[in-house]
Amino acid sequence: MKNALGAVEALWRYPVKSMLGEPVPSTAVTERGLAGDRCLAVVDRASGKVASAKNPRLWRDLLKCTATLEQGHPRIALPNGKLAWSNDTDIDDVLSAALGRTVTLTDRLPSPGMLDRSVPEQVLREGLDAEVRADVLQFGSLAPAGTFFDFAPIHLMSTSTLRQVAALSPRGTVEAERYRPNIVIRTDGVGFTDHAWVGRELRIGDRLTLRVVASTPRCAVPTLAHGALPQDKAALRSLAAHHRIIAMPGRPPEPCAGVYAQVIRPGRIELGDTVRLSYDAVARAE
Repeated sequence: MKNALGAVEALWRYPVKSMLGEPVPSTAVTERGLAGDRCLAVVDRASGKVASAKNPRLWRDLLKCTATLEQGHPRIALPNGKLAWSNDTDIDDVLSAALGRTVTLTDRLPSPGMLDRSVPEQVLREGLDAEVRADVLQFGSLAPAGTFFDFAPIHLMSTSTLRQVAALSPRGTVEAERYRPNIVIRTDGVGFTDHAWVGRELRIGDRLTLRVVASTPRCAVPTLAHGALPQDKAALRSLAAHHRIIAMPGRPPEPCAGVYAQVIRPGRIELGDTVRLSYDAVARAE
């Protein structure tokens, strides 16, 4: 097919921000991202900030919890094996006990919406429990107001990028789940091919159109244990050593893998959908 880049290999949504998510075979996609993605978040009552594993000293245990959508509500599997529902009357107490801090589960972004992002190189050097410098990030400069997206509502990765990271790793492999993509695109190229998509539009299936807006700077999250997946420092170190680029204007070169995108034209997406470069702006007016 003309302008084809590949096909949809995997789809992931994360109903609670920074918790493990779930693969899905198909889903609707709107300007707010995949249906059900980051619909809830945990807020630290002491600071008023959204809890994020980007600050692993405080919040890496979020990645021991798994959130799935069941009957319209996120169901949370806790580290002790127990299950809780987001609409349980005691959910805040249950999560506070599991995370070791007093928290609130919410569907509303606090004002101002902020989170801490620990400097990833310092985390690698000094350890997960060290008090390292953290940048304070404002939510969603390219996402709809009030959503829990750090930057933009869609995160894409190509299998070419994943193969390249694996080739650079002492383990010889890397798990896509560590990078928390929404859409994994099966590609045949070599190297970090998805970075060439920045500034381009992608058509997925018959209707869905995305605009790729930036490469994705990586934080400490890929290095952390994700459920049964153990800690893997090479998931960031390989990028730091071999793939530092300027992801966004005004920022220094950073370890990057994957790209961010906005939704230009909503639609459905399913496994196997063809992904191609879109050159016809007039198609959005059909």
